[in-house]
Amino acid sequence: MKAAVVTSFTEPLEIQERPVPEPGPGQVLVRIEASGLCHTDIHAAHGDWPVKPTPPFVPGHEGVGIVEQVGPGVTQRAVGDRVALPWLGHACGHCDYCVTGWETLCEQQQNTGYSIDGGFAEYAVADATYAVPVPDGVSSYDAAPLTCAGVTTYKAIKVAHVRPSEKVAIFGVGGLGHLALQYARLVGGTVIAVDVEDAKLRLATELGADHVVNAAETDPVAAIEALGGADVAVVLAVLPSVFEQAFAALRRGGRLVCVGLPPETDGPMSLPIFPTVLKGISVIGSIVGTRQDLTEVFELHALGRTRVVAESRKLDDVNAAIDDVLAGRAPARLVFEM
Repeated sequence: MKAAVVTSFTEPLEIQERPVPEPGPGQVLVRIEASGLCHTDIHAAHGDWPVKPTPPFVPGHEGVGIVEQVGPGVTQRAVGDRVALPWLGHACGHCDYCVTGWETLCEQQQNTGYSIDGGFAEYAVADATYAVPVPDGVSSYDAAPLTCAGVTTYKAIKVAHVRPSEKVAIFGVGGLGHLALQYARLVGGTVIAVDVEDAKLRLATELGADHVVNAAETDPVAAIEALGGADVAVVLAVLPSVFEQAFAALRRGGRLVCVGLPPETDGPMSLPIFPTVLKGISVIGSIVGTRQDLTEVFELHALGRTRVVAESRKLDDVNAAIDDVLAGRAPARLVFEM
């Protein structure tokens, strides 16, 4: 099978021919139809984060495809099922986090495309329990970005507890942000989209944003304060300075939802103590979503409530695709179609 492989954190990915893997007990073999390119895949390929994957490995945690073989003991998935392979590739299933609906916090979790080989390949093996069914009303092409960009931002809006008419500022209108603003609108939020590119802001307006702010031309804090301040700020950018701007743009009682993960070398976010206390600000970390969250994301999309903006690429062009994402040339999400 063809696979895009990280062989070194300082070298481009290699397109290699590998044997088709065999599913073990509790696993399924999935023929990948589509796999989205997430910024996390780029961080993984570059070894940007404190806990690093071990080369060689295959990135990709937005893989969607058809189950072609089941391993011993698999009863919950069958040959012919269409499934998504999300970031949460495995969790222990019995710790406090797993049994209380926070499996994404499991300390024994394994992550697709990071600690286990992912979807940048024609085939992938996955834990059958964590392969999420994709309904007929959702194409594999759309399901791929929804498997991470969708479920991550859906969960961020969930944990922010947005109330109808609250102002929700989305910092970064890309693969995640274009979906975040749709979920914020679905729960009744008034959406302020913040980005540095006019094309992304035009997309935000097209998708229903109530206000847009070009942070390259205008101080986003002043612009949001002129609108009365944000009740919720969801940060999807990967610069600590953007987190600080988002915090400063919050009104009293506001909630800062941290989603984007900067490279380790970018340093910490500065959090001022007095405004945090005196304004009653909440700082919330939100990490992807559970299998149930992803099921809900797929259901909403099948109902026509969300729109995925993406551009198709071939796996052979993986390094050019990474360059396009880093240069801001991607419209929202790039999806490899096998």
